[in-house]
Amino acid sequence: MGRKIGLVILGGILGLWLSSCRTSSPSGQAQPPAGPPLHTINVDTAVAALETIDRPRQYTGTTNPQREVTLRARVEGQLLELAVDRGDLVQQGQVIARQDDGILRANVLQAEAELAARAAELARIETLVANARAQVERAQLELQQAEADAQRWQQLAQVGAVPPQQAEQAQTRANSAKQTLKATQAQLQSQQAEVVTAQRRLAAQRAILQQAEERLSYTVLRAPIPGIVTAKTAEAGNLLQVGNEIVKIADFSTVKVVVEVSELDRANLTLGQTATVTLDALPKLQFPGEISRIAPTADPRSRLIPVEVTIANAHQTIGSGLLARVTFVPPKTSKVVTVPLTALRTAGRPNAQESTIFVVQRSGETIRVKARSVQLGQEVDGKVVIRSGLVPGEEYVVRSSRPLQEGDKVAVSVLSQAKGGKNDRPGN
Repeated sequence: MGRKIGLVILGGILGLWLSSCRTSSPSGQAQPPAGPPLHTINVDTAVAALETIDRPRQYTGTTNPQREVTLRARVEGQLLELAVDRGDLVQQGQVIARQDDGILRANVLQAEAELAARAAELARIETLVANARAQVERAQLELQQAEADAQRWQQLAQVGAVPPQQAEQAQTRANSAKQTLKATQAQLQSQQAEVVTAQRRLAAQRAILQQAEERLSYTVLRAPIPGIVTAKTAEAGNLLQVGNEIVKIADFSTVKVVVEVSELDRANLTLGQTATVTLDALPKLQFPGEISRIAPTADPRSRLIPVEVTIANAHQTIGSGLLARVTFVPPKTSKVVTVPLTALRTAGRPNAQESTIFVVQRSGETIRVKARSVQLGQEVDGKVVIRSGLVPGEEYVVRSSRPLQEGDKVAVSVLSQAKGGKNDRPGN
């Protein structure tokens, strides 16, 4: 019974709906529903205008000291003394630790003794050279005298004043003096070569001594930078090998925070640009900073660019490893053309740099759209900056009832903030 009553009620409702659909014109023909023709597309439009984009952008990073060094053992030996602990403030050049230097000091003494021996050897050879040079000079004088005597005896023999045998003996003495000169000159050259060799051995030994003294100096470890000891990994009494870590020292006079920005935001950042840094660990404080470095390349996967912000930390208030929130202050206020993201035809593509919008063209009562390629800038609050392709005063489509194509005929809605829209009429 209930089923029959339900069918009767359903039939009544269907009959009322059919009767309403059969409402006819005075001529007896059915009237189509009110509205634009079926081939006209309803659109919301807007007029491009200049807008100020100065909303600061905030990024997160981690605080790090401006410099951090690890002090390591440079020679093998037992650690005799470690004068600092974690958290201690140290000055540049301050003695941090000392290692056993017995073997290295013995090496220095041995090198000094060898250097003295090399110096004595050089002095002895230089004395021999001086003696050889004197012998050469004496041989030269004897040769000159012998040659002069031989020439004089030769002249006397030619005139018959002396026997020819005496002239020949004088010539023999001259030849002998010449040979003696050659021998002394050869000896001088040999001893001069020994001097060069001895000088080289002496220089090499000086280098060995310098190296031994330098290795000895490695047993006293000094702070290479001023800062705070952030880690201690050795204790007095440990036997250290070359390269073993002893302490870490960080310079907190300035602190740096590295954040990663998008390639679109990179265009708005410059070296020296100011920034405001807040720390979750110190929520009531704000720290001024500035951009000290911008990486020349972006990460190939994330397309993000590392930017380093430096913060003055004269009172050592900021530590390492703290969560930092960096807000970049725009260098100057500028006005640009922006459009809603819904106006773009490439809304599904992340980090798109080029897109298409539809510009409204009016001819009398006819309104059509034309596709326009535009270059995109940064995205802010659901809008995107148009770098080129759209100028202030041009009317464009914000959204449409269905996808648009070049030359489509459209009907502008009364909600459009554009030419001919209801919002532009007087009193609205």
